[in-house]
Formats: sequence, C-alpha cells, structure tokens
Amino acid sequence: MLLTVSNLTVIYDRAMIINDLSISVGQGEMVGLVGANGAGKSTLLRAITGLVAWEKETLRKTAGGDVTLQGEVIFDGDRIDNKPAHEIVKRGLIHCPERRRPFREMSVLENLLAGAYPLTEKAEVRANLEKVHQLFPILRARSKQVSGTLSGGEQQMLAIGRALMFRPKLICIDEPSTGLAPIMRSEVFKKIEEIRDLGITVLLVEQEVSRVFKMASRNYVLSSGKIVAQGTGADLLRDEVVRKTYLGL
Repeated sequence: MLLTVSNLTVIYDRAMIINDLSISVGQGEMVGLVGANGAGKSTLLRAITGLVAWEKETLRKTAGGDVTLQGEVIFDGDRIDNKPAHEIVKRGLIHCPERRRPFREMSVLENLLAGAYPLTEKAEVRANLEKVHQLFPILRARSKQVSGTLSGGEQQMLAIGRALMFRPKLICIDEPSTGLAPIMRSEVFKKIEEIRDLGITVLLVEQEVSRVFKMASRNYVLSSGKIVAQGTGADLLRDEVVRKTYLGL
C-alpha cells in the first residue's frame, strides 16, 4: 500500500474528532472518503498531511489548548506521522484543501509556481507547469489574472493545479465541488479522473456521494470519527442500513 493509516486518534482539547481509525490507499487508486458534515473527514486529511501537528503547536501558543495525535501513518514505506508538513510535501504527499484558498492577490502563474517551491531545477518546474497547463488550459489563458478574480470553478482548478506542480505521488483533495455550479462540478470531477489516469493516487473527500462511488475503486464511510463501512460504491449502495443511516440516500 502507498498509504497506510493505523489506529489514528485525534483529540482537540477534550473533543475526540478521529477515533482509532485505520484506512489504506494503494498505488494508482482513487479512494473515496464520505460522510456527513462533522464526521472528521477534513481532520483526517490534515492529520495525514502533517497539518494537525502544526495546528497543535499553534493552538498551544495562541489559545492555550492542546491537540492529541496518536497512531501511525506510513507513506511510501516510511513513517510520517512524526514529520512536519513541509517534509511530508517533499515526500510527494500533497493536500488540496477545502474551499480552494488561492493566494488571492497573486496571479494564477504565481500561485502555480508557489506549488513548486521545493523544486530547485528550473527545467523541472517548466515541465511540470506545462503538464498542468495541458490538464487545465484555462490556467494558461488566465496566467496573468489575479487569482482572487477567478470564478469558483477556476479557483478549484487552480488549487488542484498548484497541488500538482510538485508531481505528487498521492494527492488528498478535500470537497472539490463545494459552491460550484453543476456544469463546473462535472468538469472538476472529470479532471480528477484524468489525474488518476495519469497514475497519480487520489484520496478524495466529497459530499456528492453518488459521484464519488462512480469514480473511486474503494470507499470509506465516516461517522463521528470512525469508519462505519467500507467497500465499492455498488456494495455500499446495496447496504440499506449504510445507505439510509450514514449516506442519507
């Protein structure tokens, strides 16, 4: 497995957000992670990519609170749950956060180049930029435009494109369809499938369950920080308890 998460627990002060959770993602897979709001999906991605550890230090300094992180995360054969986020990025595990979050005052090109900050070879940066432009031609056309003036769908493509600039082994994409019109949602999902087809492993968090089940080879259903079901989309949809209790379908 490219990614293995074992017995992960995340506690913010006294609130348990992730409870003894274990998942795995194989090389080249697209794995879906679904569940209601507040189930712990985004916290799981932040824990995997080192952001919970960063939040732990920030919370201690700013609010006097604490975060407990227990368990083990193995990525590409190495344990990373004790690594800072910037080192995890360099290993090829990239987080594309919810609600896009571009550097709004910077141009589209500047945003993309920011995603390549760990790279030192200019030729590699140029090659990666060309691949992103091939995947998202609109980003080439909008290169000089200030990112904050893009549409929501264009900002989502920019966020994914920026994450791809380091040529990740695995990209964690959090709620890419949030706030997008139906046509743009379809376009974004199509691009995510193209990313998977390029051989990049994808861990996808998304509220549009039916779409995820069509795209992902396997899925995990979260509720209150626990995995309550797992399997193919077809298997999960055949389970009436899972469908009605946890998916609202």
